[in-house]
Amino acid sequence: MTMRRLSVAAPLALASLLALSACASTPGAAETTAPAASAHFPVTVTDLGGNQVTIESADSVAITDNRLFQLAADWDVPVTVAPRDLMSPANPMKDDEKILNIGTHGEPDYEQIVAADPDLVITGYRFGGEETAKGVRDAAPDAAIVDTNTPAGMSADEYLVKSVTLMGEIFGKEKEAADLVDEFHDAVATAKDAYDPSTTVMGLITSGGEINYSNPTDGRGARIFFSLLGMTPALESAGSETDKGDSVSLEALSAANADAFLVLDRDAAVGSGQVTPALDLINGSAALANVPAVKNKAIYVFPSDYYLTEDVYAYISVLNGLTKVFTQS
Repeated sequence: MTMRRLSVAAPLALASLLALSACASTPGAAETTAPAASAHFPVTVTDLGGNQVTIESADSVAITDNRLFQLAADWDVPVTVAPRDLMSPANPMKDDEKILNIGTHGEPDYEQIVAADPDLVITGYRFGGEETAKGVRDAAPDAAIVDTNTPAGMSADEYLVKSVTLMGEIFGKEKEAADLVDEFHDAVATAKDAYDPSTTVMGLITSGGEINYSNPTDGRGARIFFSLLGMTPALESAGSETDKGDSVSLEALSAANADAFLVLDRDAAVGSGQVTPALDLINGSAALANVPAVKNKAIYVFPSDYYLTEDVYAYISVLNGLTKVFTQS
């Protein structure tokens, strides 16, 4: 643009420009080759806590919400510090030693955030508790803080749409975010079409080699899909939100006579040493042998890293898997 304006200027001005270009690099060229992401900032967004946040730059990003790790990897977000212990082995950032490791929310190493000196912090979920949230904020006092905690009363699917959309706004990936949201909605619609409400479903969690119950209202993992698809529970016994499920006798689980099982294998994600896969535990249980879900092989086991990811990709994968189970049953 500068050269087009100068091309009609007086010869003296043009000569001066040529003289300057002979002894200095052309700033216009540098501006042209600057990363497009830099041109996107500053940007102001409203985070999930309802806060208006102005992000001046995102050259060094801290991210602690595990539900957004894969998006960060796919979109080449310049992550410099994160709890890599909470990342799926499939995420390329997991073993990237250039990313300082906070550890886990149980024993976070906030000094790693101090060392990274991020200009943007995206934090929530496991790091969304009062103590950990304060620890993250105190470690990055000059950074823009984006809260990705799920607001009270917000459903899991609504959170998913809002968080993916928010990430798109932050990093100038609005189209990519919209495409992911569309893919999610399509997967929900397809699974709903495949599901017959007369099919009863039970949520299970395998943890510590035990088969536990995941209730349809509050249970970890399964409850989201009961809500999304309007599935009919085989058992509506009250339960908790615990990540290990609730201890219910195998006889009681068998008596519910579920047509399909939806299983979160927690051991696959966090189990240490040799663990028995969820499918082997269920198929090897004499008490469950005559349950229709077992007899008809209508058992869907979440991806092995679902407990670590719980993100848009995981939701889509589960929904597509349930579509197959419901189509065959």
